[in-house]
Amino acid sequence: MDMNGTVAEGFEPVRDAFVRNFDVLGERGAAVAVYRDGRKVVDLWGGARDVDGTEPWQRGTAQVIRSATKGVAAAVPLLLHQRGELDLDAPVGEYWPEFKAHGKDRVLVRHVLNHRAGVPLLDHPITPEEALDPYRGPEAVAAQAPVWEPGTDHGYHALTYGWMLDELVRRVTGRSAGEWIAETIAGPLGLDLWLGLPPEEEAAGRTGRVGPLADAPESAPGPGLRVRPKRAVSEAYDDPHSVTRRAFAAITPFPDQNDPAYRASALPATNGIATAHGLARFYAALIGEVDGTRLFDPATVEAARAEESAGPDRVLVVTTRFGLGYMLHGSASPLLGPGSFGHPGRGGALGFADPETGIALGYVTNGFRKTVTADPRAQALVRAVRTVLKG
Repeated sequence: MDMNGTVAEGFEPVRDAFVRNFDVLGERGAAVAVYRDGRKVVDLWGGARDVDGTEPWQRGTAQVIRSATKGVAAAVPLLLHQRGELDLDAPVGEYWPEFKAHGKDRVLVRHVLNHRAGVPLLDHPITPEEALDPYRGPEAVAAQAPVWEPGTDHGYHALTYGWMLDELVRRVTGRSAGEWIAETIAGPLGLDLWLGLPPEEEAAGRTGRVGPLADAPESAPGPGLRVRPKRAVSEAYDDPHSVTRRAFAAITPFPDQNDPAYRASALPATNGIATAHGLARFYAALIGEVDGTRLFDPATVEAARAEESAGPDRVLVVTTRFGLGYMLHGSASPLLGPGSFGHPGRGGALGFADPETGIALGYVTNGFRKTVTADPRAQALVRAVRTVLKG
């Protein structure tokens, strides 16, 4: 494996963990970046960007980051709240009247972000073709009855989260979340990060900007490296009638993630595209100044990471913790420490910030795995950063 990039003095353990992911954990192609106090201290990439292993990963290779998109998208309503344009404690129906149908008039904007809205699934899933239409998903959620009384419990809204968030942003600003991110976040910060990949980026470079995703080995050559899910979790995913299975099947069948039409669409729950550097730089700007730009003020940082939901998750069937749009450090998704907030992506990607240490991390991979919240490759990198800070 050819590794490229740089690490600042003292961060060598992150480089070692990154290399070990290829040697031991079956990594195919990946990148990791770390910022500390607004300064880049790790920027590494290596392996192959394509499935066949013939094209090397480049500095600017980007990946679909699946649910790590949620953490990026969550910044939009929080920034609108910071500007006084969106009330987190107002009913969603105040901004989006059609949403009030079937008892959802009690769903607050806050409930969308903390996964307490009660609408994690669709009784009538939409097709991949319908998912490309930015209005069909929100229409389907508006017509859906809650699975539980809104606000009384939490469960991961795997896909419906994005449609609710996007429509709220559209009703408040007249723009989609993807457009808002491009103009207000990615543009000023110079981020290689998109929700809706522009045509020029799809075609950029000899082989395209975005590396294709493919399944990666679920276990590594060595013993003791395979993490088996608990029986209850496995059964929930296997049962076609479970809330778990139905939540992830709100689009049926799931779109081809390597389809340019899918990458050009904007699903704020699942199809953001980023480089590791773009993801790390984004999180660094949430908690501090990066080249003169800071996104969240201190009050918004605290709102993002204050515990809003905790305990058994009705969808993921494990114990989860959520702030406003962000997963918090816990057993299901270990981050750097108790004050960290961010979001993993199914299959491997991870982005998070830790205000206490000034650390922001972004990790992307083209080796897709079934892991939802704690991929062993990402966790190896997190542990390496933790080692650096202890040393």
